[in-house]
Amino acid sequence: MSANAVHRFVIEPAEASPDATAIVDAASGQHTSRAEMVAGAKAAAAGLAERGVQPEQRVMMCAADTPAFLWWFWGAMWIGAVPVPVSTMVRRHDYEFLLHDSRAVGLVYSPPFAPEVLPAADGQPFLRWTLDDSDEGLLGDPSAAPEPFAAVDDDVAFWLYTSGTTGQPKGAMHRHIDMSVCTDSYARGVLDMGPDDVVYSVPKLFFAYGLGNSGYFSSGTGATAVLNADRPEPAAVAEHVRTHRPTLFFSVPTNYAQLLAADLPDDTFSSVRQGISGGEPLPPEIHRRFAERFGVEILDGIGTTELAHIAISNRPGASVPGTTGTPLDGYEVSLRDEHGNEVADGDPGALHVAGGSVMTGYWNRTERTRAALQGRFLATGDTYMRNPDGTYTYMGRSDDMLKVGGIWVSPIEVEGCILELDDVVLAAVVGGVDDAGLTKPHAFVVPTEGADRDTLPERVQAHVRERLAAYKYPRWVDVVEELPLTATGKVKRYLLRD
Repeated sequence: MSANAVHRFVIEPAEASPDATAIVDAASGQHTSRAEMVAGAKAAAAGLAERGVQPEQRVMMCAADTPAFLWWFWGAMWIGAVPVPVSTMVRRHDYEFLLHDSRAVGLVYSPPFAPEVLPAADGQPFLRWTLDDSDEGLLGDPSAAPEPFAAVDDDVAFWLYTSGTTGQPKGAMHRHIDMSVCTDSYARGVLDMGPDDVVYSVPKLFFAYGLGNSGYFSSGTGATAVLNADRPEPAAVAEHVRTHRPTLFFSVPTNYAQLLAADLPDDTFSSVRQGISGGEPLPPEIHRRFAERFGVEILDGIGTTELAHIAISNRPGASVPGTTGTPLDGYEVSLRDEHGNEVADGDPGALHVAGGSVMTGYWNRTERTRAALQGRFLATGDTYMRNPDGTYTYMGRSDDMLKVGGIWVSPIEVEGCILELDDVVLAAVVGGVDDAGLTKPHAFVVPTEGADRDTLPERVQAHVRERLAAYKYPRWVDVVEELPLTATGKVKRYLLRD
């Protein structure tokens, strides 16, 4: 059989349980069966074939989390084309770059994003057509769909663009086999996901983390995915959880903090057997508060766009707060100094990861690809430390680490300490420069409602001084209404530094 991923993730689930629910719309409660998912993917494949799309050509997707997203995603793959989901939260100039860089021949979009993405389509030299994914009349006749393209494991299946916080986004290319590697190692191997599970993912399908959670993990394990097409406001997320009773809840640290700050019943997450966090490190204090208030253990893990999903994770029932856990089966971790040598336990080192889901490279970025792919290993750009118990602790992005008085300081450690204060919702620490031109920690904090903002800076400084080494305390503390975040919930530290 062809190694085309649509066999495992679309066709076989429908053959096994055609009437089983694949997707639930969070707002309307409408169910989409596995048989309907096949019909939708075939109709999308037929529609793309009618438009002349050829194998290996790119189809960019600026689409909301609805069944239609998955129809077009799998439909492109069905004919051997390459779907390229992109953020729905960027602006016209970003889409202009993404369309030109990917050389997409087609654009699938959802109506709410038309004002930004359609003007970007004007004058694109490679783009031939645009398509509104809410108009089912633009789908083809499922019976006219060709047989699935006879892909091999190493054929490129989809691209995902990096968030571009340190420069122009880069298109990470992933193979058909990568989704199976991630499903088997994490969804099955760590979460034991199966047909009895209902998945709710706050991160959207355009994000590598969300694409696994709601896109292929659920279909590859027989679970049901609840899709929310709207913004993940805490009240709405809580209502969806109470209504649809997910057993697995995927989110990011920022959202977990927002849920803790919201006025929600303590039994809101009573159906959830496991919480999962990714995107950025989960502060120990949020881990503790969420477990105490809602009775849910959160598993922190790390993955990257280049790895497709999580490669290092805590395990159910054995989560170690403040750590990312241990490598998944099939993945290997190496921590290296600036000379490429392995560092000792307890010393910070650059994180390198080897495993079956590592990207094949960045599209048209030869030098960046060579820097990132070092033999079997991916250089992630993160700094980590290995603990005596074998777990790994995130110290920060390698370019975010601070050298204060000649000693390395991890912003993550300081942020975690600040979050121990009950009247701080979010915190971010970057390097500031004092009058002598020396680098010192500079904290930005978002207070809880009703917190005493006037005294908060001094209390933050005193708390960090009491808990950590003196040189780690923030010399400046700014109280802000919000932190600048990327579309995937990561703090834009470069804006805080600026």
